[in-house]
Amino acid sequence: MSCDALIMGRRTYEVFAPVWPMRSGDPASDQINSMAKYVVSSTLTDPDWNNTSVIGGDPVPEIKRLKEAPGKDIVQYGFGQLSFTMLEHGLLDELRLWVYPLLVGSAEPSDLLYRDCSAGTFELVETTTPLAQL
Repeated sequence: MSCDALIMGRRTYEVFAPVWPMRSGDPASDQINSMAKYVVSSTLTDPDWNNTSVIGGDPVPEIKRLKEAPGKDIVQYGFGQLSFTMLEHGLLDELRLWVYPLLVGSAEPSDLLYRDCSAGTFELVETTTPLAQL
């Protein structure tokens, strides 16, 4: 609720766009559906989800402009190339990782969280562990 804009890569958009518009009637869904949304993509040109704009070129200047504009925070869901670009250019202010103990039988190096990129330093603010559901 502290955010008034959502930024995402094309893959996250393709997962969110068909689902979120079908949700309504609760504060979180209504806020996400009404807020400004930005998709970084070189292939998406005409997004269907309301209030969605495409950032088709270099996302760095546009993200800097969005961060400097008046308003609340900007949230990004997903973690991919856009996140690494934001880290590299000092545009990621807070990182929340949700870690689930799930092992996948196979993966490609591009599926891993680790990538060669410039170092970012964050301060651990808190950790929480949900109660196990057995």
